[in-house]
Amino acid sequence: MNKLSILGSTGSVGRQTMQVLDCFPGDIRPVALAAGKNKQLFLDQVKKYKPLLVSLQKEEDARWLRRQLDSRQKTEIYYGREGLLAAATCSEADTVLTAISGAIGLLPTVAAIKAGKTIALANKETLVAAGELVMRLADEYNVAIRPVDSEHSAIWQCLNGEDRYDVARILLTASGGPFRTYRCEQMDAIDPAGALKHPNWQMGAKITVDSATLMNKGLEVIEARWLFNIDYDNINVVIHPQSIIHSMVEFNDGSVLAQMGAPDMRLPIQYALFYPRRPRGKTPGLQWPVGELTFEKPDLERFPSLDLAFQAGRMGKTMPAVLNAANEVAVHAFLAGRIKFTAIPKLVNEVMQEHSSVHCASLEEILEIDRWARRRAGEIIIKKSMA
Repeated sequence: MNKLSILGSTGSVGRQTMQVLDCFPGDIRPVALAAGKNKQLFLDQVKKYKPLLVSLQKEEDARWLRRQLDSRQKTEIYYGREGLLAAATCSEADTVLTAISGAIGLLPTVAAIKAGKTIALANKETLVAAGELVMRLADEYNVAIRPVDSEHSAIWQCLNGEDRYDVARILLTASGGPFRTYRCEQMDAIDPAGALKHPNWQMGAKITVDSATLMNKGLEVIEARWLFNIDYDNINVVIHPQSIIHSMVEFNDGSVLAQMGAPDMRLPIQYALFYPRRPRGKTPGLQWPVGELTFEKPDLERFPSLDLAFQAGRMGKTMPAVLNAANEVAVHAFLAGRIKFTAIPKLVNEVMQEHSSVHCASLEEILEIDRWARRRAGEIIIKKSMA
């Protein structure tokens, strides 16, 4: 039996992971769970799965959880950063699924790698902010990183058994989000409610807004560069509104392999957890014929976030960390009604323009750059709100 630690068990990926586990009760056991603020759902999960170790974001929530549990349930309860690290390094866990959103996932992912855990990676910000460091550590500790994002899972599957030197390019597909057909003059009026209505996927608020700006695809470009050791010049983004083809790989001989499936995150989650097996679960299959499959080039004028991500990736060093941190601040400000939708890439670009990219040899240096970018983005928002 594989033993699993889930970081972000109450989020969108975490909840869908639980659905996958329920299909295979004798194959995988969740031995450690960590969540943020959704304490009621977390309580239900802890009672159902009886993990050995759990963690919540706040100390008062951890104390509340202890009061709710039967005194006979032997579960260690932690909170905060210490709790995330405890869940990531739980001695009983074989695999750590990192499903928390944002750069907060970097520290526990690194800790899990150093503890020798297999990583099922659903936190793209980890490789965006510190791809070189994380991949070097994975190699040093002989740890496998299995992608959970549907696009990277698709590439991983297409490359299975192939010689990486035969790869000409990667084609990352994107739905285009809810504003794919909007004109430039319509973009200023976009509000949070509209941005949170993704046409194909059910996801958390931050990643849904990132999908609407195409920043999510930009972050995936940087992640793909590190996961598959491929140059940015050989990574292309293709708009595919139906979200049936999850990504493609083109080889030197002109052949293109594509991975297709229903737009359901449970499929890449299951593949990452059971690799190389493909057991029958409850994920829906495609209904044949699948109908029209269309493709478009991304419009970088309407969606400049994608271009910013390519720029940051090519600059390398600390610039992707700055891109990611500034974007997180911008998205949360948009969701709070403090800035317009179109101000998100403008804010990210402004912070990037103020940063001179440098090489960071340690995790702490990267985290310091991350803190600077967040602080600077916040200062710019305040300054402009007062102007």
